[in-house]
Amino acid sequence: MRDPLAGLDAIGWAGLRHAYGSAEDVPGMLRDLYLPEKAARASDDLLTHVHHQGGCVETSAAPAVPYVLRAAAEPGIEPAVRQELVELLGAIAYSGNTAQARFVDRAWPAAWDLAVTGLLPLLDAPEAAIRLAAADALAEARHRADEVLTALRTRWAAEPDADARNQLVDSVGSLTPHSEEQRDASLGWLRGLTDGGEPAGVRLAAVKALHTALRGQVDDAYARTVSEVLLGGDPATWQPDTAHVEWTVARTIGLLDTDPTEQITAIRSLLAHPDAAVRTGALKAAADAMARRRSAVPALLPTVAPLLSDPEPGHRLFAARVLGMCGRSARPWADALAVMVTDEGEPHLPAQDHAVWALSRLGDARCVPPLVERLAGQRLGFADHETHADGWWTYELSLVETAGGLAAHADVLLPPLRSRLAAASTLGERRALCRLLERWGPAAVPAIPELLPLLDTDCAVWALDALAAIGPRAAEAVPRERLRALLPAPSEGWSFAGPALALAYGRLTGDREPALALLLPQMGEPYGRDNAVTLLGELGPSGAPYVQQLQALLTRHRTSWLPLRVGAALWRITGETDEVVPVLVAAIEPFAGESGKATRAVTETIRLLGEIGPPAAEAAPFLRRFLDADERPVKHGTWRSVPDDDELRDAACAALLAVSRTEGAT
Repeated sequence: MRDPLAGLDAIGWAGLRHAYGSAEDVPGMLRDLYLPEKAARASDDLLTHVHHQGGCVETSAAPAVPYVLRAAAEPGIEPAVRQELVELLGAIAYSGNTAQARFVDRAWPAAWDLAVTGLLPLLDAPEAAIRLAAADALAEARHRADEVLTALRTRWAAEPDADARNQLVDSVGSLTPHSEEQRDASLGWLRGLTDGGEPAGVRLAAVKALHTALRGQVDDAYARTVSEVLLGGDPATWQPDTAHVEWTVARTIGLLDTDPTEQITAIRSLLAHPDAAVRTGALKAAADAMARRRSAVPALLPTVAPLLSDPEPGHRLFAARVLGMCGRSARPWADALAVMVTDEGEPHLPAQDHAVWALSRLGDARCVPPLVERLAGQRLGFADHETHADGWWTYELSLVETAGGLAAHADVLLPPLRSRLAAASTLGERRALCRLLERWGPAAVPAIPELLPLLDTDCAVWALDALAAIGPRAAEAVPRERLRALLPAPSEGWSFAGPALALAYGRLTGDREPALALLLPQMGEPYGRDNAVTLLGELGPSGAPYVQQLQALLTRHRTSWLPLRVGAALWRITGETDEVVPVLVAAIEPFAGESGKATRAVTETIRLLGEIGPPAAEAAPFLRRFLDADERPVKHGTWRSVPDDDELRDAACAALLAVSRTEGAT
């Protein structure tokens, strides 16, 4: 019998790399796969070291492949470990197919070809989980698509496990675009699976696979199958694991993204479905559609809003969150949200919290009394940080995002907020309250006594930011020497706190010398330039000695924050626009229109163009494209999509008016 570890020590592992450095420990992991008490840990270590989080293929991956394959096929190793090893091969292959070529080891393609040969027999493994993992991994075998497609379809005919069958279908969809000889046969096979003769779960899997195979093209099978299966079928038949009905609904409706009319029709029907899990999936699909297309908001909000009184508390919460996400478009349902902000109107406290946030997004003052109550009580109900996760998780919303726009009500909110700040026991809570006061600016003057003691704590950065935003009254309240003592010496080097303290100190006192001494040396470094350039922009005409340095940076990057910061600084210092405006316009151009994935830097650049006014008239066509798009030109698939797009549209509208104004007009 051949030794499965033969030749292992002949490889120069110390000269190879994995995610944590030298791969000299990889042989030990491979040996441990054959020790029952260590095998699970070894397979996990291989995943985290050789693959890690993807994005590259390290030099240790290719020589590890033969040993991983042998272990994956070894009956004496626990099936769960073998399954994880097969998944490891698929994960590395995915990185090999998607990462930039310079991040993929040149030895990987040959190693992956060897792996494909070894994975094909595992489609017939005794264990269903290993067959499923093999089918999933083989979806990355693009260079042998024709051969693998034949094997996948052949296996499907004999596969008894429903989950594995669905994975085989999915893998056929992934490989079909890379096929030369089997493309038409595979498409015909997938279309055949959408017909009424197959189980519901198979039909839905085939729709997903067709969507992948056709790369977003509309196909009659999409709407027909979704209508027949989701709208007219029993959720228990949709897939083997009925615990994931909501995910099936959301994912499948998402496949109709190339046919918005059919998608909206399906969502409306499913939001009224008697099965709670189906309604959950439909709510997520509705949120996703509205985050993607502006036209989906008026089409779907009237159907989502009635779920504010759904029997399921999670649905009431989700509906409130969708309405809040949509901001001013949800004003017709402000009264229904206002009913929810009390225990009598909504017994589920997290749903109450979401209704409070939604009212604040609408600018409705009825959110203020419950916020006062929360600030004064033990249970706040809002997080001390913002979460930027993709998807439709119903995590706690942030206090700053909820109350940041309520400066007009600061007189009512400040008494409990000041008491809470004085009693706060964690940095997270102190920081959140300081950031809220910073958002309120001069309206937060009464909170100066609570902010001053924080200058001697780990919250000094945020306290000083709040004081700077409050303005002259705060500057009068604290000796400049005390503030100056907070600043690090330039010799202490770069840190988060140093630049932030120096900038806030200068804004509060008008003394910019400490910030100049600390930040200007960072102008030539990869990090820290934003802070230095922001400072020079705040100097205005006094920044004239630094114009040449700024001009050298102006075209260093085409997008993101640097063109904005440098352009703003040059314009504020010189008043000249000839060299600045083309750079700013070039920074927004790639994001204008459909699916631009505009970032906050784009929105701020648009605002700056509006400040510049008529000399930025060449931006007008791109500003119109931002306004005319139906598909939101921001990142999709998150609660922030609509608020981010609202900000961008408001900025583009104001900027278009400003740049189109006739010179000299008032």
